[in-house]
Amino acid sequence: MESQLKEQVNLGTALPLMEAFYTLQGEGYHKGSAAYFIRIGGCDVGCHWCDVKESWDAEKHPPTQIDQIVEEAQKYSDTIVITGGEPLMWNMQPLTTALQAVGMKIHIETSGAYPITGEWDWFCLSPKKNKLPTEDAVARANELKVIVYNKDDLRFAEAQSKKVSKDCILYLQPEWSKRDKVMPLMVDYVLANPKWKISLQTHKYLNIP
Repeated sequence: MESQLKEQVNLGTALPLMEAFYTLQGEGYHKGSAAYFIRIGGCDVGCHWCDVKESWDAEKHPPTQIDQIVEEAQKYSDTIVITGGEPLMWNMQPLTTALQAVGMKIHIETSGAYPITGEWDWFCLSPKKNKLPTEDAVARANELKVIVYNKDDLRFAEAQSKKVSKDCILYLQPEWSKRDKVMPLMVDYVLANPKWKISLQTHKYLNIP
């Protein structure tokens, strides 16, 4: 990456864009709602079950100027979901400022493992055991979404739920490849602990991005 472009990425005026697409939000609180997704490359959290491992290496995704990202986003929706990868590895302030300047509502999906940059209308925190979220991310969360791969993830979820605000909405979501195995555990857990809700990856059932 040439030095000037690398500096722009460091500043957040360009970002390693993996893909962007218009679809329905498939998970969590806003499921079923139309949104334009911006997937930023780069992640070192390293979840073994990640279904977008191709996002991990930022060098594989071309640095894209944020004005180009915003111009394209305006064609589709006024709700933007920024995801990854791990978007908070980068400075999100320039992108969110530019999106808000044209009236966009901006959501983020993040592990919360990096310092928060940017301004967010909705903050979906999906914490991971191997790289825990920052205190600021926990305090900021509108939605806590814990992926359940095995029984111990229920313990982890409960521990994380004690850290977020009382207004944060709590979701357990089955890891897709283990859904048949863990779903009965999750159902029993939510029945016993009704502060939790179950989130499903409805976009996979609908066969949409």
